[in-house]
Amino acid sequence: MFGNVFDNFDIKSLFDTTTTLGQIVELVIYAVIAAVATTVILLIYGKFVKNRLKAKNNLTIRFTQNIIRVAIILIAVIWVLVSSTATTDIGKVLFQGTAILGAVFGLAAQPVLGDFFSGIAITLNRPFEIGDWVELENGTAGVVADITPRHVVLRSLGTVEIIVPNSKINALLIKDTSFKKLRSTKMEFNVAYGTDVDKASEIIKNAVTASELTVPAKDEDYGPVFFEAFADSSLVLTMVVYYKQSTSGLEVKTDVNKRVNDAFNEAGIEIPFNYVNVVMQKD
Repeated sequence: MFGNVFDNFDIKSLFDTTTTLGQIVELVIYAVIAAVATTVILLIYGKFVKNRLKAKNNLTIRFTQNIIRVAIILIAVIWVLVSSTATTDIGKVLFQGTAILGAVFGLAAQPVLGDFFSGIAITLNRPFEIGDWVELENGTAGVVADITPRHVVLRSLGTVEIIVPNSKINALLIKDTSFKKLRSTKMEFNVAYGTDVDKASEIIKNAVTASELTVPAKDEDYGPVFFEAFADSSLVLTMVVYYKQSTSGLEVKTDVNKRVNDAFNEAGIEIPFNYVNVVMQKD
């Protein structure tokens, strides 16, 4: 039975584009060719761009890289659609309703185009760079890891990545804590009322500058320790601490806090805590 089937089967029919089977085979062949070619081109291009990025993480280069990747994939998809007989016939049917198709495409593409042009605006204005620690006004914070035509990738603690659409981040107030390739964080230290403020300030400054994780902010010295406020049960001293982009902010805070705590204990300076005096009256 199978012998008769194969005897009557003509392999040339697989490539006859006038039949449905032939059109499907043709589409698969074009798709495979496009997939292989796209993969090879992306690998070659990725390797070339990767070497460029090793020297410098540049926001414009990264954005352009991702645009070119998308463009290569779109060109491959369009080539398959244009070259294949099956998709050409389908396209003719679809484009008979050009007005409706255009309206649907326009509505669907609005967010995409908005993010794309916002990405261009970000790369031109460059409010931050790859590797900067940024804080958005909505509370979102992290290291800028990447920028694509659709979104900015922020890497937060551990393995957490935050995806923010370009149109959103372009409309928000951005706080960039980097300073000439450095990051900074404002640290707060509380001491008890009656503490010698000058002595406590000197201890804090020495602890900060002694840390191997911090770096000088300007020239070879840090700025002063500020006496910022009178709190309910403490005097509030603050200082801006600078550190390299490759260093974790939490590691810096941990190291500095340990040094300040040990130095305060050695100097007999009290770190206060809230307490309540309860007065009981007898009837």
